Amino acid sequence: MNTQTLSAASLDYDPNRLLDTLLTRLGINSDKALSKKLKVADSVISKIRSRRLPIAASLLLWMSECTGASIHELRQILGDRRAKARMVYIKNSRPRPQA
Repeated sequence: MNTQTLSAASLDYDPNRLLDTLLTRLGINSDKALSKKLKVADSVISKIRSRRLPIAASLLLWMSECTGASIHELRQILGDRRAKARMVYIKNSRPRPQA
């Protein structure tokens, strides 16, 4: 899929579009087969489709490796138009000062 041909209206965030594109590129026809290919539980794909779970950076990297598509291309298909991807940190992730 050429991301240059996607219209501006179709670039809204849509994880289903990305998952459907992966199905096509990998030549598989079910979410169960996709979950096996991506080495994740079936429930992960289901939760991503229903937007209860965001696509993690590690999964996006694995999608890139499995398909040969660049991260940038996958993010465009997904509809992620942020200029930079930011890491999300846990609020209490800083080490505590020692007394």
